[in-house]
Amino acid sequence: MKYLLLICGDGEAYEAMLADPEFLPDCKAWAAGLGDRLVESGGLEPPANATTVRVRDGEVLFSDGPFVESKEIMAGFSLIECATREEALEAARTHPVARHGTVELRALQP
Repeated sequence: MKYLLLICGDGEAYEAMLADPEFLPDCKAWAAGLGDRLVESGGLEPPANATTVRVRDGEVLFSDGPFVESKEIMAGFSLIECATREEALEAARTHPVARHGTVELRALQP
């Protein structure tokens, strides 16, 4: 089954990740440790660079920035494939982001 790990954190956690000299090497080691279970992974641009798209009554509405006011930043994602939810939870638990921010685990619907 495929699982999406949403990499989140508030501004303080985001800055702590960037300031931690071991963070990026740890992320690379985490990804390498997953081997072929890691389907895709990547970081996202800051929320200020987002564009929100909505269609209401046939009218397309574009808004700069995130639609929802939130203190949390969606910083990235990892798509993994694991045999069990427990295996996916272990991958989330060991993700370097869990030291500073939040890793939200969601199974993809079949």
